[in-house]
Amino acid sequence: MKKARTTYSVAFKHDAANLVLNKGYTIQEACNAVGVGYTAMSRWVTQLKQEHGGITPTSKAMTPEQKRIQELEAKIKQIEWENDILKKASALLMQDNIKQ
Repeated sequence: MKKARTTYSVAFKHDAANLVLNKGYTIQEACNAVGVGYTAMSRWVTQLKQEHGGITPTSKAMTPEQKRIQELEAKIKQIEWENDILKKASALLMQDNIKQ
């Protein structure tokens, strides 16, 4: 029987990674303290380091700044999509007007 996959909140991941980055824990000590696997903790620490360095992650961001960047990028993508639809609709209307 498969074990159910545990999901952790972004806040939990942030706090766990901070044990390594700000509190001086080793990755293994942090794993033991919060009860997660080494691989997961390593990913979280790496992601948080990158976010502090200004790199926007592809997964859910841990820092408020990167969360805001992800929100703004999503809005830009939505606006660009809507803009493309309007351009196509406008082109169709122009074609109809020319034919008449």
